[in-house]
Amino acid sequence: MEEARRGDGAPKRKTAERPRHRTSFSALFRLFAAALVFWAVFQLRGAGAFWLRSSNEMSRVVIVSDPRALNDFQPAPEIVQRMVNRGIMLLTGRTNVSSAWLSLVSTNDVIGLKIFSAAGPVSGTRPAVVRAVIRGLTGAGVPPNHIIIWDKRAENLRAAGFFQLGRELGVRVAGCVETGYDPTNFYLPDNPLVGRLVWGDLEFGKKGPGVGRKSFVAKIVSREMTKIISLAPLLNNNQIGVCGHLYSVALGSVDNTTRFEDDPDQLAVAVPEIYALSSVGDKVVLNITDALLGQYEGGDKGLLQYSEVLNQLWFSRDPVALDTLAVAELARARRERAAPEFNVHTRVYTNAHLLQLGEDDPARIRVERVP
Repeated sequence: MEEARRGDGAPKRKTAERPRHRTSFSALFRLFAAALVFWAVFQLRGAGAFWLRSSNEMSRVVIVSDPRALNDFQPAPEIVQRMVNRGIMLLTGRTNVSSAWLSLVSTNDVIGLKIFSAAGPVSGTRPAVVRAVIRGLTGAGVPPNHIIIWDKRAENLRAAGFFQLGRELGVRVAGCVETGYDPTNFYLPDNPLVGRLVWGDLEFGKKGPGVGRKSFVAKIVSREMTKIISLAPLLNNNQIGVCGHLYSVALGSVDNTTRFEDDPDQLAVAVPEIYALSSVGDKVVLNITDALLGQYEGGDKGLLQYSEVLNQLWFSRDPVALDTLAVAELARARRERAAPEFNVHTRVYTNAHLLQLGEDDPARIRVERVP
């Protein structure tokens, strides 16, 4: 797979070059010093997307369940809050909620809560889950004005009830289209397609060489947020299986995406490469799959007749592991209900694994289920 290119033109390396074998004392000392520096950098980077894992380490997913979480498809806020608190403590290994959150973020961070709102408040990311996360963050000392609920379009956020939630909790709500895109930070495929630019894209209405070949990162993502928490619903996508964390964060962060969404092969390359941009995926510290309800058909349209109540929330630092489990879960639901099957282009998850974004092999994902 070809390397993704950053906005500054430098490719993101997939693997490090092997050092030459030397036996001198000075070389050994330099090797020790380099290892010490690497350890320090790793500690400072925290729980970002590009952590290095040993060959024997498995990705970890915590699934918290409560049969009382939904009532007539409506979440019970107190139950959801307890589920979020329990999940974050178990994932981080901390004994209280505040220390769990502060192991992922600091009170100085500007934290973006990436949600998927196009499917509405019932089938998309549910406001009750977002509320619980915000309560946890503010309870840990994060100022409300350091929290941004965001998605691609403000109209979807508004229709799903997130502007109302923002006013209630004193946090900012923003759509990338309305706040604009960063002309200095972009994704340029190695074999760039000319996009069909739409209103809201940075180069919409422009003419000239190279116009439509770049996808620019949203300003709020590249310039404002220091950490991102992804909250994705368990919602099917007819091309790649699920509107999950990779899809939501990648295509929600940049403009000029119609050129990828119309072509499964291009989508399988673009999604992981956009996520791999340092201004995007490096900032993601936590992923929560909102599996209170699983919709196995319908895509970004809320269709409860194609839904299954699961009453679950899934937590992981690994977006690929969560999306891999989500694709399998929605496929199971379709089989059990004799729903129409479709070919899922899972190469997006293989490519994400090759870029070291996470684990796509179910055998290497350790799932911990707790009531």
